[in-house]
Amino acid sequence: MRAARCWIRDAELNDVPELAVLMCELGYETHRTEMETRLELILSNPTCKTFVAIMDGSVCGMIRTLTYPSYEHNDASGRILSLVTLRAARRNGIGRALIATAEKDSAHRGIRRVSLDTRLNREGAHKFYELLGYERNGWRFVKQRPVSN
Repeated sequence: MRAARCWIRDAELNDVPELAVLMCELGYETHRTEMETRLELILSNPTCKTFVAIMDGSVCGMIRTLTYPSYEHNDASGRILSLVTLRAARRNGIGRALIATAEKDSAHRGIRRVSLDTRLNREGAHKFYELLGYERNGWRFVKQRPVSN
């Protein structure tokens, strides 16, 4: 089912409250002031792109991408760093539309390879990405450093 009233645009600073809510839905507790600081940095970075999905006049989803040079290939690579839709708006084609927008933007930038990470416990997301043609291709390792005072 497609989201009939969904349209996608570039993210703007006035999207901060809705983006903070979306990050909370992903499990990352985020306050409005934190999101404002983050979004200002992201929007000022030309290698990052953020799109939001709008339905019924409100932000209901977002995707953020990164373009970067690669040692392994002669052309730039792309990554999807964040993708989320509001729980109440899922299964309406919003995630699919956001991915399509990001892929179109990547193609416009000359990017042929797009990769992404997802948590191991998000099995629904894994199936979704595989349905869109993404293949499992390795492991991601993360090391958190303690905050020093």
